[in-house]
Amino acid sequence: MLKCSTDKSGCTARCIKIGLLIVAGIAAITWVVMQLWNCLLPDLFAGVSRIGYWQALGVLVLSRILFGGLRGGGHGHWRERRAHWESMTPEERQQLKGRFGSRWGKCCSSPKAEAEENPGDAGSKPTGSV
Repeated sequence: MLKCSTDKSGCTARCIKIGLLIVAGIAAITWVVMQLWNCLLPDLFAGVSRIGYWQALGVLVLSRILFGGLRGGGHGHWRERRAHWESMTPEERQQLKGRFGSRWGKCCSSPKAEAEENPGDAGSKPTGSV
């Protein structure tokens, strides 16, 4: 989860954008399922009728429950990552954090964490001169 509790401008907007993208993605997948069902199944099987959008969403949820489980997938993957993280030295952890920080930005990090990462820059503001 992204932490949107900072005072940085743009952090909340970024979290909202990500949330909207997730909702739009689910809506698009639901529409695709509805279209595939309506194009294929009524012609292939006698007695199968066309479905609406909300029924397609129900089919997705039901398939997730039946085939994906309620807890989600890939928990073993995260256990492996955690074990790898715990086996790393503090220097290796900092290096990895730095790589992720440069990749994902510092939008949603806490001001305390930023002050710890940049102790000389704490409270200083850029002047804008070049």
